[in-house]
Amino acid sequence: MYTRSAGEGLPLVLLHAFPLSSAMWLAQREGLAAVCKVITPDLRGFGGSALGEDEPSVDVMADDVARLLDREGVDRAVVGGQSMGGYVTMAMCRRHPDRLLGVILADTKAGADTEAARANRERVATAVLGSGSSVLVEEMLPALVGRTTAQRRAMVFGRVRGLVQSAPPQAAAWAQRAMAGRPDSFDTLRGLKVPALVIVGEEDEISPVADAEAMVGAVPDGRLAVIEKAGHLSALEQPEAFNRAVAGFTAELAGAARPHG
Repeated sequence: MYTRSAGEGLPLVLLHAFPLSSAMWLAQREGLAAVCKVITPDLRGFGGSALGEDEPSVDVMADDVARLLDREGVDRAVVGGQSMGGYVTMAMCRRHPDRLLGVILADTKAGADTEAARANRERVATAVLGSGSSVLVEEMLPALVGRTTAQRRAMVFGRVRGLVQSAPPQAAAWAQRAMAGRPDSFDTLRGLKVPALVIVGEEDEISPVADAEAMVGAVPDGRLAVIEKAGHLSALEQPEAFNRAVAGFTAELAGAARPHG
């Protein structure tokens, strides 16, 4: 796995959204490096990471993250993800719960895909293999950011467009099929033994505030941060507000990990 890292201290792994790469976390690597060791891998097939031969599965991506922790010499980390990265984080909760200090679920959802959603992912996967990533720009880009970003933040919108355009078609199709096959994660969240921070852009139409509230309701120790004037890519659209929420959460975990006396 190709990885970009910054900073020292509490390990924080951030997993990117579909169909972006770890490049989306630039503001987090810069803004959170003072309080955490920020580790941002490219999920398989995206950015600098190879796709490999495995069948599409979020579990495969979660196992990649566990191997990355081994490589970095990190026993336990705060693991979080936005959108697809959130699905991989929930797979980590299922498969590698002993590696987690805390969990961040941003602009994602715990439910499995409906039949219609699965069929649509397969349609997009086929289309992207046939005609390239322009399909993603046409179909997905408008929903990825909130209306405020679309209307007022041309530079952010342009950056997202560039990241979407650079998505490798093979990886995009693989990831769509992996997400289509993911299981319902509500039982996983109910069994979570570590604190969870759920973040959602108030203008997110792909995984709206109601989905975030459902996840917070499922976890034993959860808190919710709603990012104003942000859509599905809240970390990119409102990085300062996103970083404040994450920094507060990691400070709380770091405090809890210190011996008292």
